[in-house]
Amino acid sequence: MVDLELIGVRVEVVGNTPVVILRERDGDRRVLPIYIGKPEAASIQWALDGLEPPRPLTHDLIVDLLGALGAIIDKVLITDVIDGVFHAELVLQTRTGVVKVSCRPSDAVAVAVRTGTHIQCTTAVIDDAGKFADLGDSTDDDGDDADGLAAELETVDESELLGEFRDFIENINPDDFKP
Repeated sequence: MVDLELIGVRVEVVGNTPVVILRERDGDRRVLPIYIGKPEAASIQWALDGLEPPRPLTHDLIVDLLGALGAIIDKVLITDVIDGVFHAELVLQTRTGVVKVSCRPSDAVAVAVRTGTHIQCTTAVIDDAGKFADLGDSTDDDGDDADGLAAELETVDESELLGEFRDFIENINPDDFKP
């Protein structure tokens, strides 16, 4: 398993799509970008900023439910990438032993940031989807743009991102989620 650290949430300029950025703690320090939904991105950013909503968000509820049931979140594992879709598991310590719960990486990270839970991925995931990108350099080892990721990280202003998330939350409408 590869230990990861959460760098943050960014918005891809081209598609205005949120991306959670994870990075290897050791080794090559590759970056693992995972595209996520706007509600999950907002939830992660709120937790990173230490903001507390007036009522629990879904990820707060998950943490509260697990705590009420006596389960401890041991770690988050990003287990696979299948056809460009990332898969993850919450690894829980329960009274009856270890339980693994399949989930989306965005939900797992949103829970992890609230609980200080360790995030890992398989070697296969980082080898398949990891990017050689210095967060201050827009090229990878081959001299190619690392999918615009590093350049984007340099140009996105944190306060602008937070403002976009707050605007999203303040103007959310249930009709936005209808197919």
